[in-house]
Amino acid sequence: MIDHYRDLFQRHGWLEDSLCWTVVQPRDEELTVDDLLWRLNGGRDPEERVMAYPREDALGEDRPVLLVVEGEGSWGFLEFTYGYATPDHIITDLSRDSRVWMTTWHFNGGWTILYAADGKIRARMRDFIFVAHRIEDGDPGVLAGFRAMLDSLGPEDYSGKRGAAFAFIEAETGVGLESDSVDVEDAPVIILDHLDA
Repeated sequence: MIDHYRDLFQRHGWLEDSLCWTVVQPRDEELTVDDLLWRLNGGRDPEERVMAYPREDALGEDRPVLLVVEGEGSWGFLEFTYGYATPDHIITDLSRDSRVWMTTWHFNGGWTILYAADGKIRARMRDFIFVAHRIEDGDPGVLAGFRAMLDSLGPEDYSGKRGAAFAFIEAETGVGLESDSVDVEDAPVIILDHLDA
């Protein structure tokens, strides 16, 4: 599965520069994607728009732009413009009655993966690209499988390590990212308010 994402990053190199991938698995069947987007936008309705060329058109926005990917009882949200990480208070709100996985990075680094459930961040690993600089919080057992994936890769296999974050989240949730999900035209996108608000 890591190789799938390594190939995806090779085809869409811009994904290695900046993104935030959040997968939400609602435990409450009544939670809809609109409810989750409302939470992602800090309790406000987000703007919905169709972009002819989302990757290019989104660069003109100074706000997070999301592509929404539907999985089996789950939703994936890809912020692909600047790697705006979802703030902790929004992640904890998203995780009420849900399980939430997120990985994010941007051109200055910030390689992070985290897991939240029941209104609390349960585990987080920062700087997962560099073994000597990894910082972990929370329950170490939650990310044990991810740690094993990282340890199986060479120290400078940065693409593989980014791919491992996606592969681990897909293994945990069943929601993955395919090339046709990011290589779209005339696509509906969600534009959030500034996430630091």
